[in-house]
Order: sequence, then structure tokens, then C-alpha cells
Amino acid sequence: MISILGCGWYGMALGKALAQDGENVKGSTTSNARFDAITAAGIIPYLLTLSAEELITNDDFFACNTLIVSIPPRMRSGETDYTAKIQQLIKAIIKQGVQQVIYISSTGVYPDGNSDLNENDHPAPQSQSNTTLFEAEELFRKQTNFKTAIIRFGGLVGPGRNPGRFFAGKTNVPNGQAPVNLIHLQDCVALTKSILNQEAFGYTFNACSPHHPQKAQFYTQATLHAGLEAPSFNDELLEWKTVSSINVPAVLHYEYAINNWDDCFAGNCF
Repeated sequence: MISILGCGWYGMALGKALAQDGENVKGSTTSNARFDAITAAGIIPYLLTLSAEELITNDDFFACNTLIVSIPPRMRSGETDYTAKIQQLIKAIIKQGVQQVIYISSTGVYPDGNSDLNENDHPAPQSQSNTTLFEAEELFRKQTNFKTAIIRFGGLVGPGRNPGRFFAGKTNVPNGQAPVNLIHLQDCVALTKSILNQEAFGYTFNACSPHHPQKAQFYTQATLHAGLEAPSFNDELLEWKTVSSINVPAVLHYEYAINNWDDCFAGNCF
């Protein structure tokens, strides 16, 4: 039994894939209006409210072998109590006896420090949102009552998140030579399933496609592929990073389905 806290774009796709594999999957939402869509994906829906003061849901939601936590901080919406919410969640996890947790984080915890980065490099977040994510990682990492795996996804793209819309029609976009750090939804789901299947807990996994084309090249191609107006980029290299992984190949022996973005565009995977 697997429970997914946060049936958003990734959580819904993961739950649907796991259900199709024959897993019993529970999924949380903050709105009854999403129950039908979650049920249609083969996921058992639960209403869940998480605040800094309390977590409200049916205790049966936590009756699972593994809990997947996919609720990023929403700083743009004015959220300021994310860390306190995670502390409430951890209390519930311990109380309900969940033994395994996968926490979804981001490669944004690494700075744009003009270097190649892997899991051996210490994060130095440059925004409040990413600082909050790293604080949450640390809260999960120090727990001894359950095992945790942390996935740091790169920028998320795939069906419903066509990268062509990000810069369509924009001009003088800075840092055109900077490499991109992205991952396709197909690999988000498959890599998570690999962790579950191998019970690879106790690790942090950077999750990015190994192909890092320049921003100008990638997003120009993406807009044209989507039939949108191409952007123009400044031909410059300012702050940048490339994110790779030691643990994905060494621990999971995982090979990316989308390992070349040119092939992805040719195969219409958006």
C-alpha cells in the first residue's frame, strides 16, 4: 500500500502508474472537487488539511508501507509556515507508524555557482523557497523512526507542461548560454518506481536528464515545436550549474528514458 500526499501533476501521474501496476494507492487532496479525477486514475482519494497547527485526515490514509510527500512550498502565494507544516506531518508519520517516506525536493537547493554538481556537493539555496525545501529535507533526513529517500527533481516538463510556453515571444532573455537542468514526467515516475521497487531508502537522488543543452537552444526549439513565437536570448553565460547524479546510476542502476532532448522533440513527448 502506497500513499501519495499531494496529487498534483507529478503525484497524479505517479499514482496512476502505480495503480496500473496493481498497487493499492491512496492519494490526498485539499478539495472534494478533485475526488472524481483522482478516483478515475485508480487512486483512492482522501481529503487532507495540513497547517502549522494540525493535520486533519482519515487515519487510514497513513495505513501504508510508503508515504510519498509531494507538496512544494508556495512562497508566491504567501506561504510562510511550510517548515511548521512539515513538522506537523512528521509527527503524524511517526504516530501512525509509517516506515518509509519519499520526499520530493528540487535541484534548486543547489546554487548557480558556475559548476557541475552532484549529491556530494552541499546545497546553498539562493531563494527563500529553496531554503525552505532544504530545511524540510533536513527534517526528514534526521528522522530515525522511519527511513527516507529524497528526490531532487530538475525542472519538470512533459504532458501539460510544455516548455515552449515558458519563454515564447520574449526578447533579450538573459543567460542564453546557460545549461538547462530538466527532467521529463516519464522519468520522474519511472525513477520513483525504481526507488520503491529496490527499497532504496537512506539516499538523496538528483534527478535530471543527463543532456544539458544551452537555454537558448532548448527553449527556441521548444517554442517552435509548440507552434509558438520563438524567443530571443542574449548570447552570454552568466551564473549557471549542471546537476548530475552519483546515486541514480550507482544505487538504482537507472537509465533515463529521455536522455536527449532533441530526440524528445522529434518523438513529440510533450
